[in-house]
Amino acid sequence: MSKVHPTAIVEDGAQIGQDVEIGPYCVVGPQAVLGDRVKLHSHVVVAGITSIGEDSTVFPFASVGHAPQDLKFKNEPSRLIIGKRNKIREGATLNPGTEGGGMETTIGDDCLFMAGAHVGHDCHIGNHCILVNNGTLAGHVMVDDFAIVGGLSAVHQFVRIGKHAMIGGMTGVESDIIPYGSVIGNRAYLSGLNLVGLKRRGFDRETIHALRKAYRLLFAQEGTLAERVEEVSKDFEDVGPVMEIISFLKAESMRSVCTPKYDSSAG
Repeated sequence: MSKVHPTAIVEDGAQIGQDVEIGPYCVVGPQAVLGDRVKLHSHVVVAGITSIGEDSTVFPFASVGHAPQDLKFKNEPSRLIIGKRNKIREGATLNPGTEGGGMETTIGDDCLFMAGAHVGHDCHIGNHCILVNNGTLAGHVMVDDFAIVGGLSAVHQFVRIGKHAMIGGMTGVESDIIPYGSVIGNRAYLSGLNLVGLKRRGFDRETIHALRKAYRLLFAQEGTLAERVEEVSKDFEDVGPVMEIISFLKAESMRSVCTPKYDSSAG
């Protein structure tokens, strides 16, 4: 049996699963779908064609599914699809897609969006991702599994963030971040691999050593990046995580790849 506070408004047409809790002064729109055991704390608004997966929790004053912040949006019936077991904290804003981006914003399972986080239109976020307080994604950003966007960081539209990547706090990201990479700065530069994250997630020493060696080769200053990618792809073809980086670098993108900051006075 679901629990709906008497001050909450659940509009006709909304689909409410089993054991859902809707707290005081929440508003759930007519096209919203709340999966089993979803919990909305007080003052949450779920608008538009939005689905929230089972066992997810949304905290006060979050805005989920309202029209995107895009002047080209013309009220097209775009969607926001949120997976299971997500936590959406206070004041977070998550927007649906647009006609220009495939009509859909998608979020995987087991993600955490801390207070004030923003997910722009047509973003695609994987599983186990974290947006720290006031981390913001512009439109069309792709975030792969286990990536972390640090507090007060901003990600430019169309940027791709690879799996297990770490974006440090107060970072401005305008280039693609390789899988397992760690970046920081304004504007962001690649500062190495996300070694802390790799160790926390159980990557063995041999794999980490291979990743570090491949990283040094990929971002050496000799030759072109394309040449180095081909060389590393041959030398590390049996190392899965390295080949994920290679695939990322070879994929089409609208943004350049974030690289290390080189000391022009050296040598």
